[in-house]
Amino acid sequence: QRQLVESGGGSVQAGGSLRLACTASGYTAGPNTRGWFRQAPGKEREGVAVIRTGSGDTYYADSVKGRIAISQDRAQNTIYLALNSLKPEDTAMYYCAADFVGGRWFSSENFRTWGQGTQVTVSS
Repeated sequence: QRQLVESGGGSVQAGGSLRLACTASGYTAGPNTRGWFRQAPGKEREGVAVIRTGSGDTYYADSVKGRIAISQDRAQNTIYLALNSLKPEDTAMYYCAADFVGGRWFSSENFRTWGQGTQVTVSS
């Protein structure tokens, strides 16, 4: 059974940093494309970063570009999301996604496997 487990969320003040992790299990060779999404209360889920695990190519949403970085440890089947210069509007549940089926990178409907999420809360 394929599973994604996130960790690293928490509460920080504006300007602070967090590093999220997502470990995949149940894959024979590991997911080939993985992403991070977030969803704030009352808002739609939005993609923030994607990594193609084979090439290491990364893609970022314009709303967070320059403040976040996605990386991976292929041996551990783990991806990371470094969040820097956090703002109150970054407060959301952050989800890890895998099993990309094609289409737009930041469309949640194009990923088939999801983690349970980890909460990030930024206070002003």
